[in-house]
Amino acid sequence: MSTEIRVPTLPESVTDATVLNWRKKPGDPVQRDENLLDLETDKVVLEVPSPTDGVLVEIRAQEGDLVEADDVLAVIEPGKPAARKPSPAADRPAPPENNAGSQEPVLTPAVRRLVKELKLDPTKITGTGKDGRILKSDVMAYLDKQTSIRDPDAETVASTLGAKESPAETPAEQRVPMSRLRARIAERLVQAQQTAAILTTFNEVNLQSVSELRIRYRETFEKEHGVRLGFMSFFVRATVDALKKFPLLNASVDGTDIIYHGYYDIGIAVGSPRGLVVPILRNADELSFADTEKAIKQYGQKAQDGSLSYEELSGGTFTISNGGVYGSMLSTPILNPPQSGILGMHNIIQRPVAENGEVVIRPMMYLALSYDHRIVDGKDAVQFLVTIKENLEDPSRLLLDI
Repeated sequence: MSTEIRVPTLPESVTDATVLNWRKKPGDPVQRDENLLDLETDKVVLEVPSPTDGVLVEIRAQEGDLVEADDVLAVIEPGKPAARKPSPAADRPAPPENNAGSQEPVLTPAVRRLVKELKLDPTKITGTGKDGRILKSDVMAYLDKQTSIRDPDAETVASTLGAKESPAETPAEQRVPMSRLRARIAERLVQAQQTAAILTTFNEVNLQSVSELRIRYRETFEKEHGVRLGFMSFFVRATVDALKKFPLLNASVDGTDIIYHGYYDIGIAVGSPRGLVVPILRNADELSFADTEKAIKQYGQKAQDGSLSYEELSGGTFTISNGGVYGSMLSTPILNPPQSGILGMHNIIQRPVAENGEVVIRPMMYLALSYDHRIVDGKDAVQFLVTIKENLEDPSRLLLDI
């Protein structure tokens, strides 16, 4: 008896998905729980496993098709695949690979889609990521290299992107469709600009005390907890403390109502091959420094692998964005609707500052707080940011709850 493979129940607020990549083709054997294809939503990439052993006999939704919950994707029949006749080409030796040898390259869903759109052979691209994983930057580097080396794939790409015949000339422009995630990011950013009265206030923080604590306890902390003591755990703890003192920054607007949240779910903005994602630290007020560092490290790895779940990306009452890891000196972060506040961290620079009438060199960082002026007054926003500054410049305040 045949088994229909259907689109699984999609997460709340997600109405459809795009067939991103088939892992099997008709005639292939499949095993129970083996991933058949990837579905891309505006939040995450979902894997669709096989519910049974058998043979994939029919694919009803092609790559790029838009599907909804319970739509039929494919059909599996019980049994073994029919033996295929060897083609004459099978007797000929395979041409040598340029870079990757005979191993199947490791691709993230975003890179897999890019490679497919540009009609590239991924076995010719050298991966610089972990375990040979091919990154988006590797694909770009490969394309740049082909401008001086004539290659069948380069000719295909040049034709697709409208390049001139000369392999040494770079195409003037290229058209690549937005991913579902990128389109959703664009939609939410425009929504935030149109629906909220966004204002940003700035301050600077002296991270000398935090830096000294990290140096003093770095080895002991890592030995005890198996994770490095970073700056983010200090910022999360300082932010939660400030949110308790200024609850409007932890609230959201719903029509003409203000919703006060009695919990502290902190979103941590993380870059990924598919774009910016914001996994959530649930009940951050209950997490230790080690718990926070472990969660952030895990989210960072999942973001690179494209394996964050919808639940890990849903909700959140306040967001922290660390542009400093990319070298940002100062920025005005945009709210993540319907939240009323977002904290922007920036690059840490050794700068001269005045202390007790003397000029000293200290690790300084600019902070930016964007907030929804509809419900948060400037006075509260400024005092909120000052509270974070004071907590970081004197971390003992966090331990003493003052």
